Amino acid sequence: MISRIDLRGDALPAGGALRDLLPRAEFDVEAALEKVRPICEDVRHRGDAALIDYARRFDGVDLDRVRVPAAALTRALEELDPAVRAGLEESVRRARTVHREQRRTASTTQVAPGGTVTEKWVPVGRVGLYAPGGRSVYPSSVVMNAVPAQEAGVESIALASPPQKAPAGGWSAGLPHPTILAACALLGVDEVYAAGGAQAVAMFAYGTQTCAPADMVTGPGNVWVAAAKRYFTGRIGIDTEAGPTEIAVLADATADPSHVAADLVSQAEHDPLAAAVLVTDSAALADAVERELRSRAAATRHADDRVLPALRGRQSAIVLVDGIDEGLRVVDAYGAEHLEIQTADAAAVARRVRNAGAIFVGPWSPVSLGDYCAGSNHVLPTGGCACHSSGLSVQSFLRGIHIVDYTREALAEVAHHVVTLAEAEDLPAHGEAVMARFPAEGRGGPRAGGAPRR
Repeated sequence: MISRIDLRGDALPAGGALRDLLPRAEFDVEAALEKVRPICEDVRHRGDAALIDYARRFDGVDLDRVRVPAAALTRALEELDPAVRAGLEESVRRARTVHREQRRTASTTQVAPGGTVTEKWVPVGRVGLYAPGGRSVYPSSVVMNAVPAQEAGVESIALASPPQKAPAGGWSAGLPHPTILAACALLGVDEVYAAGGAQAVAMFAYGTQTCAPADMVTGPGNVWVAAAKRYFTGRIGIDTEAGPTEIAVLADATADPSHVAADLVSQAEHDPLAAAVLVTDSAALADAVERELRSRAAATRHADDRVLPALRGRQSAIVLVDGIDEGLRVVDAYGAEHLEIQTADAAAVARRVRNAGAIFVGPWSPVSLGDYCAGSNHVLPTGGCACHSSGLSVQSFLRGIHIVDYTREALAEVAHHVVTLAEAEDLPAHGEAVMARFPAEGRGGPRAGGAPRR
């Protein structure tokens, strides 16, 4: 059902050696990069025509245009199941509550009399959001991407999602899934495109006849989306090269095995490459969780095509350790997208974690809550990138700009240091750019620590 890795008894190795012992999905973005390159360049040269061709080739739908008509957005919201709408509205409300608190204000520091540095925060001008539409449909990803962008003050927001097949005569044939469209309408995102995969990222990077180029692209996707993001890094901003989803659970004997198993299965149902990892110092809990996994995995809807392949894959395992201290070392080395702490005094243990996309504390904070209605963001770093990267937030869409404002006297006070350091780096023109402002002082500049000569 799921493999075991026994790290008990011996001292845990450090750094990369420990990471190499832990399970991880195979996700070769570099190999995919060569395949997406011609697709991206085709979109660059042919624009909408290329997108229409790829919709026919990859999605099996015939499009007459790429941009979704406004009437389709309105209809999707009008026909949305009231219970789903209520859930989305609550998700939006909670996400706004959390992300509004992330807004940043300008700060000014007086470095010296007459010399200040101000840092102001400016949102990117235009962002392209991506909502997956493959094995599952993710209106929650629309919420998680659009809300922080809106709260950051991004003025132009567009969204792309793959076109879908629909029953014969269905009004939504060739459009993104109606629930995706409804979420866009609910959020006021009215620029929506029926485009998926690498070609959607290329549309935002280069622009087409109907879609203006964006400054940044965010949102989860498959390996082709991740490869396209890597291809365009430097031309546009990206959030992260999102890989298959991950859950790690750090648990001790106090954890409820049915809770742990249910949470592992909940993430395994995303994809056959999804990772489900339990780290525990309790062999009895490990045995109980494995028994629960057998029954839950077999009974769930996506057992054969997603859950069982994910749990049996090399990316999933039960890792046995000597204690919670060792367990913390393991989960920090792993750097999970989602990390649950189900131990005695879980809050104290959670405070000791250094590397995770998001941390879920105790038995009543499952990852599923964070996926939809915790108020946190579920667009998180995967593949161990939580060791150096953060999840999507308002700050993802902001740029800090320093504004330097010095008076003549403040520049004179430090001029000799600038000249000295410029000479030390063999960049004399740097110093001369300062001294040009004090021609009466000579090459030595104003007196060190004194006012300029009048």
